[in-house]
Amino acid sequence: MNTHSLGKYLLIFCLVAVIGVVGYSVLNAPDKRNPAEKVSDAIAELPNGLDKAARQLEDRTPNDKLNDAAKDVNDDLKKATNQ
Repeated sequence: MNTHSLGKYLLIFCLVAVIGVVGYSVLNAPDKRNPAEKVSDAIAELPNGLDKAARQLEDRTPNDKLNDAAKDVNDDLKKATNQ
């Protein structure tokens, strides 16, 4: 291995590490909405069900929201294929 390819691999590793750290920090950032925004979001979600509206009142990270959205899509797919 020459120094050029070693430097290339080191640069790629550093970029992947930085992207990983930034992604982790973004997905685990605290919820910065104020109570009025939470209530407004909950009211907007009422047509989708009380459980989804109640989620909007909780302090949730973007990762929690992403997981909830994935579960909702999975539930919707199960309902659609069972009919």
